[in-house]
Amino acid sequence: MDVRVQGTVAPDPFLSAAALLETEYNLTRPVEVHIREDPDERTWAAHYDDHHVLNMSRQAATSVLARELALHEFAHMARYEQRHASHTQSTDEALFLALAGESVERRKLAHCYQIANHMKDIYADDITLALAPASKLVDFFASKLATAITDQQDDERPGTPVETEGADPEMTVVNAAFALAMVERHSLVDSEHRLYELADTAADAAPTVDLAAFKRRFRSLGDDPSESEYRKALVDMTRAYATAE
Repeated sequence: MDVRVQGTVAPDPFLSAAALLETEYNLTRPVEVHIREDPDERTWAAHYDDHHVLNMSRQAATSVLARELALHEFAHMARYEQRHASHTQSTDEALFLALAGESVERRKLAHCYQIANHMKDIYADDITLALAPASKLVDFFASKLATAITDQQDDERPGTPVETEGADPEMTVVNAAFALAMVERHSLVDSEHRLYELADTAADAAPTVDLAAFKRRFRSLGDDPSESEYRKALVDMTRAYATAE
């Protein structure tokens, strides 16, 4: 696996993540790692005919999660090279099928794209969690969910503007459902873990979004769906969110 880190950061987390991936998978295309200065860019992968690109903010690349974040993106690349249905299905096509004839707020439409990314993440993290310890990922889920809930509570105070889309109560419930689905899919925590309390708190703030139903949808995604099976799951998931009242 050919990994080339561009930028003034230590390459060790990326090389370590590549070594982990190679214990079970092999990328045929080289990977270019681009370090970005904007901390809000975080991480994302791009795929080209002859290589992949891993974009990561400097803040993420120098954090304690750098190796895990890199492994997660390498897993997306592996799914792409496998031509896994989750990584070949057009999100635009699925949303057109899901929302045809519906009037959907721009905010909710943006959330539908996030839900589609969560579905891809399920399959990337199936690889990630089979190769690396899960404790950091579980802590990350809990931290992000707690921060979103705190943001919502702060936004409810008189005179406080809403500054972060991540604090949207409805999307926070979906994020909580995704987190619970991942930990249950891989039996990572018990029912007393604080993730469950945080998820219930999030659900109380947005009763129109069914936490249990979205958790079930994420958790029950098949390991290797056909293109039509995956498209139907994506259509059903996004339609359920966009049309919830």
